[in-house]
Amino acid sequence: MADKQALHDPTLDYRLHPERYRIGRGEQGVLMVEPYKSELLPHWRFKTPAMARDAVEALLAKYEAYTAEDDFVGMDMARKFLQMGYTRSRRYARHASGRKYAQTTRDELPTQEDPEKAESARIFHAAWQQVRSDPAYQDAKRRHQARQARRGR
Repeated sequence: MADKQALHDPTLDYRLHPERYRIGRGEQGVLMVEPYKSELLPHWRFKTPAMARDAVEALLAKYEAYTAEDDFVGMDMARKFLQMGYTRSRRYARHASGRKYAQTTRDELPTQEDPEKAESARIFHAAWQQVRSDPAYQDAKRRHQARQARRGR
């Protein structure tokens, strides 16, 4: 059985090789695509709604800068960080430890809603949806996918 090629190479500079970037599903590869990971990760916080608002503001500013540069990889990575802000906030809103399953039995742990983390999730969700529906993002994504198809990937 042949090994599947990794979705992203963490040693590759995707700014220099955007043609090698594969979108993946959801947040796939968000912590592997350099130099974007290093540019975006310091802004990614969700512990409190105030931190989430600051994070969203910074991530959207980075998104706008990538958009101005017609840098789809950066745009998509900013989208992934916003999506990850939403999903992680929701997990911590439901599970204070951040763990969804018990370690020994793999049974799902009981949920309890943390309103502060839930608010952080709402903040990230709104920004994530804003980016996903942005015509500039959708157009850049279509162009990237068309280039990938021409390359036979």
